[in-house]
Amino acid sequence: MKRDPKEILKKIRRIELRTRRLVNSSFAGQYHSVFKGRGMNFEEVREYAPGDEIRSIDWNVTARMNAPYVKKFTEEREMTVMLLVDVSASGSFGSVELSKRELAAEVAAILAFSAINNNDKVGLILFSDHVELFIPPKKGRLHTLRLIREMLYFEPRGTGTNISVALDYLNKVVARRAVVFMISDFIAPDYSKPLTAASRRHDLVAMPVVDPGEETLPDIGLVTLEDAESGELIEIDTSSRETRNAYAAAEERRRKDLKKLLGSRGIDQVPLVTNEDYLIPLRSFFEQRERRQAA
Repeated sequence: MKRDPKEILKKIRRIELRTRRLVNSSFAGQYHSVFKGRGMNFEEVREYAPGDEIRSIDWNVTARMNAPYVKKFTEEREMTVMLLVDVSASGSFGSVELSKRELAAEVAAILAFSAINNNDKVGLILFSDHVELFIPPKKGRLHTLRLIREMLYFEPRGTGTNISVALDYLNKVVARRAVVFMISDFIAPDYSKPLTAASRRHDLVAMPVVDPGEETLPDIGLVTLEDAESGELIEIDTSSRETRNAYAAAEERRRKDLKKLLGSRGIDQVPLVTNEDYLIPLRSFFEQRERRQAA
């Protein structure tokens, strides 16, 4: 489907203005304090001054100069942030104003602008039942605007969801530890092994996206439903209370299983719902991280 370039630019610009304002007002300081750099960089050796840590004395230089010298280090702030975004067919579902894919793009934009405000690099992996697009991590506003455009308008070839493929690809292309935000509905075949591997190598944050229209069946009689990813058709009698209850119970069980899986790997979860303010779970995530680090 051909899209109007003016409309595309208008939508991207609207998301940029909204998300940058939110970053500057709410998340800039929290992001900086929560996500630390990879460690400390050696900067220089200088003469010892009262109050310096004795452990920082460079004994080799001290012996040569016949006076105490200490090593000075600075925090290595720069990090790599990776956005893993599910662009399978189910992401186009939306029973409210925002589809799951549009919500994912807005939240990812906030994370991307927070990162570049702190001089971090941001990269993107779009995936369906295979990796659709990889944009290597870079800095800068124009790079971030490109990421937003791709998250909104990239047309995937695949329709299904394969999280294992996305995580395996991440571990191949990003060698050093990164902060990884994975935005998906997490409805996919078993991906527990690659999830474990990725969580050991990277700081992985899961962001499950849910639309309220997917959680319960409305009572509208006999309907034919099509699975957006597989194309399979199934006829359901939604007037049956038993059918509606079974569907709701299956959805509840799936959410609990996901929470248990992520918790067992020490992976933070930020739930996103298309008809709810995403700032609330984002703020809660940052606040919980700050408390854990202060403890």
